[in-house]
Amino acid sequence: MRISTASCLCPFLVCLCFIQRCYGASHHVPAKVPSRNQTKLANGETEVHHRPKRGWIWNQFFVLEEHFGTEAQYVGKLHSNSDKGDGSVRYILDGEGAGTIFIIDEVTGDIHATKSLDREKKTHYVLHAQALDRHTEEALEPKSEFIIKVQDINDNAPKFPDGPFVATVPEMSEVGTSVLQVTATDADDPTYGNSARIVYSILQGQPYFSVDPKTGIIRTALANMDREAREHYTVVIQAKDMAGQVGGLSGSTTINITLTDINDNPPKFPQKNYQLYVPESAQVGKAVGKIKANDEDLGVNADIRYSIINSEGANMFSISTDRDTREGIISLKKPLNYERKKTYTLHIEGVNTHVDPRYSYLGSFKDTATLKITVGDVDEAPVFSLEHFIMDVYENAPSGTEVGGVTARDPDSRNSPVRYYLDSKEEGVRYFRIDEASGVIRTTQPLDREDMPWHNITVMASEVDNPSLLSHVPVTVQVLDVNDNPPEIATDEEVIVCESSRPGQVIQTVTAVDKDDFANGQRFSFALPSQLPVNPNFTLRDNEDSTASIIARRRRFNHLTQELYELPIVVWDGGEPSLSGTSTLTLRVCPCQRHGRVRMCQGEAFLSSAGLSTGALIAILLCIVILLAIVVLFITLRRSKKEPLIISEEDIRENVVTYDDEGGGEEDTEAFDIIALRNPAAAEELKFRRDVRPEARQHCVLPRSRRSPSVELDEVDVHEFIKQRLVEGTCSMV
Repeated sequence: MRISTASCLCPFLVCLCFIQRCYGASHHVPAKVPSRNQTKLANGETEVHHRPKRGWIWNQFFVLEEHFGTEAQYVGKLHSNSDKGDGSVRYILDGEGAGTIFIIDEVTGDIHATKSLDREKKTHYVLHAQALDRHTEEALEPKSEFIIKVQDINDNAPKFPDGPFVATVPEMSEVGTSVLQVTATDADDPTYGNSARIVYSILQGQPYFSVDPKTGIIRTALANMDREAREHYTVVIQAKDMAGQVGGLSGSTTINITLTDINDNPPKFPQKNYQLYVPESAQVGKAVGKIKANDEDLGVNADIRYSIINSEGANMFSISTDRDTREGIISLKKPLNYERKKTYTLHIEGVNTHVDPRYSYLGSFKDTATLKITVGDVDEAPVFSLEHFIMDVYENAPSGTEVGGVTARDPDSRNSPVRYYLDSKEEGVRYFRIDEASGVIRTTQPLDREDMPWHNITVMASEVDNPSLLSHVPVTVQVLDVNDNPPEIATDEEVIVCESSRPGQVIQTVTAVDKDDFANGQRFSFALPSQLPVNPNFTLRDNEDSTASIIARRRRFNHLTQELYELPIVVWDGGEPSLSGTSTLTLRVCPCQRHGRVRMCQGEAFLSSAGLSTGALIAILLCIVILLAIVVLFITLRRSKKEPLIISEEDIRENVVTYDDEGGGEEDTEAFDIIALRNPAAAEELKFRRDVRPEARQHCVLPRSRRSPSVELDEVDVHEFIKQRLVEGTCSMV
């Protein structure tokens, strides 16, 4: 095999190509001579084995990238030992780029690249070569694989794939503080030459920053960089290949560096003295002014806490910090009074809340200012001497009685006169009036403690010069009690007296009530009326504890003889003067249950509770029984099937004759024919009533007489006849 190469870049490749060409021109020797093996046989002879010769062994070829010549670039030459130079061998090529990028001369075996190659896109190509007999197309050499490597040239500049960059570094940082590391990439072959060897340098940003030429780390180069003086910096970093030598390619990127804030500036008030006007009518707890200290720092480094450091101002005012605006909000703690104090002086201090000890050498991070507050005079409403007035007056006092008085004054220096009024919206104006000039409150009518013991009214005061300014004060009036109500027995219920009561037995204990109010408790005395004769049935005992006991004076009461008794009782209260009242109790006699524990009438209790007497209850029960009897009789008659009562067109009642003559006794038989009574058989004929229509009649089966119709007259039972007619009459009603 013989391999030829068109050109070489480095001296080593030039020498190698020269040796290959010289060696290939003088000798056609295969790349490897086959070895000979000998085997000694049993008869002593030696057998020689021949291994077939290999006509070629392929190594890799090289081709330069980025070739832009007009002719195809020569890559190398393929040659087989079987090629005698007579054109009988045909070379063929297949694989990556065969026929498109790489072409081969079938006779000579020369390989050319027809296109410009880019190593950064593809570094090598794998191809297969074969030598054939041109006439028989038989393979003279087995197919063999070889590689064509694309040789790199410095055709790619370094790039920063992540640029541009943004970085931050604290202000006042020391020299050499790391800011950011940038890294450039080069698409050239890092294993061949210096094409991919990068060196970093700074093009813009000096003298504030520097860059490490090998690592690309950017560091601060200037001490005490102040954010308040300059906050933003633009740094340009260059990356150059070929180790920074002349002719190397370069690329650059931009880094925007911002200095972050630290607390290196104390708060400062723009001025040392301030003035503020506050009217005396300002409300307590409301803001009356603002003050602000400036801090050049940012965020929490600029937070300020305000305080009032002198007692004169701290007693009357308070200050807080508005987190959004960082202003000190001054508020009122106590009411202002122009007449008492017209000016206040406040010493206000502003302090940073987040202090970095590393920068304490810069000084104290606080500042003070003086605020002078002037109190403005305002026309104020009258002020009452008390916040709440409490008065009292006795009940039943005549109209116009003085209850008490209220006082108010003008707090202003003018001391304007004051007028008083009652709130007309309240109910108290019905019972009281007030003197406009003096503020004295009087009654308009007698008051009744038992009706309303307390009255709540509102008094208003206004200045004569400015009636629109009103002030209000509540006034409570207590109505004091006088003994104007007589006592009375507490119970209105009947007192039960058992029939089995014995003389001296306590029937019931009673108490009294009084609408009046006694400061030391109510005291009552009891007695029977002295102007009445002695009660023979009952007496009264005063227990001297505001109770009295009713006691029986005789034995055995009987409710049938007398059921109700009345007992008048006189009650005295303990007031001044003492009042008395007479109450009459009703005592009811009734049989009591056994053991005498529950004094309750057995039968009468139910009637009395229902409100009915015994006679009324009996009448109701009798009516119920009669109604039940009628219903039962009606149902019985409906079920029975009887003959109709009317059996003839003529009514037997037509035989009754009315006349004014006196009857003649048994001998008088002309007025009424009683033969029907003696002979029932004669009335059995079919007759109909004239007052009933035939179609509306109801048939009723009548009971027949047990006797035969042929019985004689004197044998007829008149009683049975009448009974039968009664049944017929009932049937006809049905």
